[in-house]
This record gives sequence, C-alpha cells and structure tokens, in this order.
Amino acid sequence: MQAATPGPDPEKDASALEMRAFLEEAVATLPENYRTVFVLRSIEDMSTEETAECLDLSLDVVKTRLHRARGLLRRELLARAGTSVAALYAFAGARCDRIVAAVLARVGREPVSKPS
Repeated sequence: MQAATPGPDPEKDASALEMRAFLEEAVATLPENYRTVFVLRSIEDMSTEETAECLDLSLDVVKTRLHRARGLLRRELLARAGTSVAALYAFAGARCDRIVAAVLARVGREPVSKPS
C-alpha cells in the first residue's frame, strides 16, 4: 500500500505569505543606504567584499551599515509584533522559580529557600 503524499497546506501557505509581507514591509522602512547593504548581504547573499565593491564602499562601512540595518529591522519587527512577543517569553511565577533553581543547581549552588 502506498502512503498518501501530503498535499498543499493552505494554512501553512497563507502563513508563509503573511510572514513574507510582514518582512518585506519592515525591510522597506529601512533608510535606503542601510536597506541596500542589507538586501545585498542578507537576501542576495553577496559577501562583504562583493557588496563593498558593488557599492564603492569600504569594508568597514558595509559592516557598519549591515549592523545598523539589522538593529533597525529588529526594532521595527518588534514594534510591529507588539507586546505579544514579550508575552511569549514571560519570566515570572513558577516558571521563573524553576529556571532559577535549575541554573543554580548547574552552577553548584543551592537555591535560597523561600521563607514560610
């Protein structure tokens, strides 16, 4: 008996399209000089040397612009995602206690017990 091959997943396809639009809009907000370097390095997969030569810039300028572009992009994506991102990684309550206890155990210290 032949296993059925999974067909297209409309939910996954829609999610991918939404994510692509989300990222394209965020990249479009970058200042042109940062966006150009970001696109050449991160999307076109050019090396730092190739990017510098293509744009007639020094290697240091390309590295700086890429670093700044990534920082701006990170801030833009977090702003667009809103506070929901922080909620994904909430660090409070029982989860916090478990994580602190595990870290202290790994470094060889006992966690401070809570007063009763």
